Amino acid sequence: MPKFDTPRTGKIGLPPGTLMHVGQRKVEHVRISLIDYDEDHLEEKEVSSVEECASYLGKSSTTWINIDGVHDMEVMEKIGQHFGIHPLVMEDIADTGHRPKMEVHDNYLLIILKMLSFDDIRHRIVAEQVSLLLLKNTVICFLEDVGDVFDPIRERIRGKGLPIRNRGADYLAYAMMDIVVDYYFTILEKLGERIEELEDKLETDPSPATLRDIRDAKREMILLRRSVWPLREVISGLEKAELSLIHESTRIFLRDVYDHTIQVMDTIESDRDILAGMVELYLSAVSNRMNEVMKVLTIIATIFIPLTFLAGVYGMNFHHMPELTWRWGYPALWVLMTVVAVFMLFYFKRKKWL
Repeated sequence: MPKFDTPRTGKIGLPPGTLMHVGQRKVEHVRISLIDYDEDHLEEKEVSSVEECASYLGKSSTTWINIDGVHDMEVMEKIGQHFGIHPLVMEDIADTGHRPKMEVHDNYLLIILKMLSFDDIRHRIVAEQVSLLLLKNTVICFLEDVGDVFDPIRERIRGKGLPIRNRGADYLAYAMMDIVVDYYFTILEKLGERIEELEDKLETDPSPATLRDIRDAKREMILLRRSVWPLREVISGLEKAELSLIHESTRIFLRDVYDHTIQVMDTIESDRDILAGMVELYLSAVSNRMNEVMKVLTIIATIFIPLTFLAGVYGMNFHHMPELTWRWGYPALWVLMTVVAVFMLFYFKRKKWL
């Protein structure tokens, strides 16, 4: 399963603010795309240099700069220089193992969150760090890899007359956080279906493979919780703090995202309780199966105890045993042993031990 923890041994001993990529995802070439818009104007293109992006600073329109790939330290350094971002902030963006958080600086905000998707082939959650820099009239989005969940936002921006076109960069940052949280519900639906399948397996054929699937599902719930729990604090801070970059009209939308994170957390906690109960149910089912096996073996052994006694008595080599010379002794012994076995089976059935 995906993990937040990534190897950091290479950073040991380096001065604070040293740019170094920490993570496993690397794109072949860093791709920078730009969308600049207002109510009457839209410009969308791919740019070849950070300097070209910096030329949009100071414009009254809203600019969305999307950067796919955070492993190229030359590009990261230029972004920090041209947009006035502190080296420690750029270091955090290049480190993809951060938990969701928010940092307030003089002229910008840093928001880090986890974008989750579900791999239908490998049936697991894929996590990617998204870092947002909110400046005046500008949002810079850093992604680990090519591809994201923001296409619906791009379509809304392309549609003339829609509300997003006459709102500022803070609303754009809200929209990006909102769609990331919405995808958490999609992940929960996938996991919910998986939990239902595991419940059916537990009822019909509990096996060690089922227990492994339950364990994997619990780990993915932990990943979800680690993505949502700190994000709830981030959104609450954005909604409540007195920040000049967040307009009052945007706070009500942030409150709505906060409510969504609460719903996601409630669902996660419920599913975690269900999975914990499923482990207990699995152990109980295995124990019951073992008890059934032991009961059958015990009944068989109990039936054979008197039969073994009779066979042992007439298997002794004494000369003066009347039944040994009796013509009907052998069939009579078989009849007696059969009657004893049938009587014991009837007795067990009456006692509901069978």
